[in-house]
Amino acid sequence: MSNIGPILMSVLPSVGLAVIFWYVMRAVIRADRREREELARIDAEDAARAAAQAAQKQPPAPSE
Repeated sequence: MSNIGPILMSVLPSVGLAVIFWYVMRAVIRADRREREELARIDAEDAARAAAQAAQKQPPAPSE
C-alpha cells in the first residue's frame, strides 16, 4: 500500500493532460456548432429577404 503515492504521481500528469484536451476539444466543438447555427440563421434571413423582394417585383397574376 505504500506504493500508491508514486503510482498516482506518475499517472496524474497524463490524467491532467487528458482533462485539458477534453476541455479544449469541447470548446472547439461548441464554437463550431454555434457558428453553424448562426450561419444558418443568416442564410435563412437572406433567403426570406430575397423572396420578399422577388414578390414585390413580380406583377400580379391576371384574373380569369
